[in-house]
Amino acid sequence: MSAPPAPENPRQIKRASGFVEDAYSRIREDIMSLKIPPNTRISVDSMAREFGISQTPIREALSMLEANGLVTKQRFIGYCTAPTLNRKQFEELFEIRLLMEPYAARCAAERMSDKALIDLCGLALEMNPDQAAQSRTLYDQFADQDAEFHEQIARGSNNNLIVESLSRLHIHLHIFRLRFHREVTNEAVAEHTLVTKALQQRDPDQAEAAMRAHLEKSYQRLVKFTRE
Repeated sequence: MSAPPAPENPRQIKRASGFVEDAYSRIREDIMSLKIPPNTRISVDSMAREFGISQTPIREALSMLEANGLVTKQRFIGYCTAPTLNRKQFEELFEIRLLMEPYAARCAAERMSDKALIDLCGLALEMNPDQAAQSRTLYDQFADQDAEFHEQIARGSNNNLIVESLSRLHIHLHIFRLRFHREVTNEAVAEHTLVTKALQQRDPDQAEAAMRAHLEKSYQRLVKFTRE
């Protein structure tokens, strides 16, 4: 009598799909959720066994993640997740955000479709700071919604370069927030309301100003968690 088949490993990548793309998505998700913490060595061999594929697509996926700044390749060590932002990197990130996101909000006030605007307002209403403060899981969900809020506005600008550039910046800020920041303020939600109100009114000047004020206040809330 033949032995029963081994139980399926839910982490293994299905053979029918693209190995590199699936490996990239899986590793990126593990980094973004902090399952693989910042500044941690990534074992290509262990990951290949876990996913049930060869090392080649794992290495290709890691190269793609290196291009996005999520992993680094260190001599004699191999691939590691990128370290958490230090004070200088954090300040540089917000300098670029302040240059791009207020302009993206201005463009979105003029270009965002009515449907996209309705979706954005719905997302803003779903964000509950009181609920998010109850547990780490609910805070992580709130952080995901916050990232999506900013990404939807970027997409509403109808400028692909803005979308791509801000997406990379938001990845690093998202990881930073999940690792160090647990405080959710009603002030931040109120700032989102001012942004969405300006967008609903199709007021580019006010949308730009509201986004700038939100980013400046966000910087003040988060900078104290940075390291030199």
